[in-house]
Amino acid sequence: MEKLNEVKVTGHVQSVMANPTPLGLFGLAIVTLVASSSKLGITHGAAYIIPWALFLGAAAQFVAGIFDFKHNNTFGATAFCAYGFFWFGMAFSWMISEGLWGSGGVVFDPHQMGFAFLGYFIFTVFMTFGAMGANKVLFIIFFLIDLLFLGLFMNTLGWGGEAYHTLAAYAELGVAIFSFYGCGAQVLNSHYGITVLPIGSPFGPWTRAARAAQGKVAA
Repeated sequence: MEKLNEVKVTGHVQSVMANPTPLGLFGLAIVTLVASSSKLGITHGAAYIIPWALFLGAAAQFVAGIFDFKHNNTFGATAFCAYGFFWFGMAFSWMISEGLWGSGGVVFDPHQMGFAFLGYFIFTVFMTFGAMGANKVLFIIFFLIDLLFLGLFMNTLGWGGEAYHTLAAYAELGVAIFSFYGCGAQVLNSHYGITVLPIGSPFGPWTRAARAAQGKVAA
């Protein structure tokens, strides 16, 4: 009788996951569209923005970020999780200011929010350089987020006039428009396996340097 040898197989089983980027971009698109309507004076108040901030701006982006970690996409995971936490923070801040959370008569200093906006502006600036290595649509979104946080922290800290509020409002609307486009492009291009909506190739000096380095390694 032929002897059978026992073979042990060890290792990690990689599960197949879809690209979470469209979900994150959709969450960003919806919440910035709703929030920009208030900044532009089309709508009023923050109470009805809170659900969209929690479920789309925060939860959708945070879920997309977690799955980007599973994809080993450090840039996407950091971006989506960071902005997801931002919208969690904004939602709870609006809940406090609207009297929906915390004790009544709470003292709310808007300058504290201004420093949070400043911190996110700094974060977004270096993430914008990273977006150059992804695609041009994502770079435009990050550039508009730069303008959004610039307008927000300058206006909230009292370092600029009404012009910065207007800058933030139109930049946020631009974020919504390009995020809708990016979401649609990612979904349709992935679904059909062809370029239905172009998003532009990566560009910039670091992208070229990375390609050159990869070429040397392959050689």
